[in-house]
Amino acid sequence: MSALPSHPAPPTAQLPAANDAAEARLEPMAPDTVDAVLAIEQRCYSHPWTRGNFLDTIAAGHLAQCLWAGDTLLGYFVAMPGYQEVHLLNITIAPEHQRQGWARLLLDALALWARGQHADWVWLEVRLSNVRAQQLYLRHGYVRVGMRKRYYPAAHGEREDAVVMSLRLTTP
Repeated sequence: MSALPSHPAPPTAQLPAANDAAEARLEPMAPDTVDAVLAIEQRCYSHPWTRGNFLDTIAAGHLAQCLWAGDTLLGYFVAMPGYQEVHLLNITIAPEHQRQGWARLLLDALALWARGQHADWVWLEVRLSNVRAQQLYLRHGYVRVGMRKRYYPAAHGEREDAVVMSLRLTTP
C-alpha cells in the first residue's frame, strides 16, 4: 500500500458530550499523550499495542487522534492512509466511557477525514471474537469482506482469526 502525501489531521472539534455537561474535542496524538493512551490500551486488550507502536505511528505521520473531555482521555484512533484508501489500525474507547456514542463519533471523524483525502474506502480488521465491535461497524455501514486466518495473537501462544471489513466512501 503506497502512502498518500502528508495532509493535515482533522481540525480540533468541539463536540457536545453525551451528558451535555462537558465538551469533547479531537486532538492529534502526541508523544506526551502516549502514557494516557497506553493506560487505556492496556485496560482494553489482552495484547495491547506498545509505546513503540504508538510512537512509530506518530513518527510515520499516520492519522492518530485523541478524544478528550477536559483532561480526561475518552478514546483514540490510529489510521494509515494509502492510495485511495485508509486503513483503521486501532480504535479504542476507555471502558468507563463505552456505550455512550464515542466510537461512532470517532468513526464519523475518520470517514470525514478520509473523504477529505479523496479515499474511496476505509478498511479494518477486527477479532472474530469481538462481536460487539463488529456490530458497531455494521451499523456504521461497514460490510464484511473476508477473513484473515490466525491474524491476531491470542492466549497461550494461539492465534485468532480477523474479520476484514470495509466502508465504501464514494459511489462506484
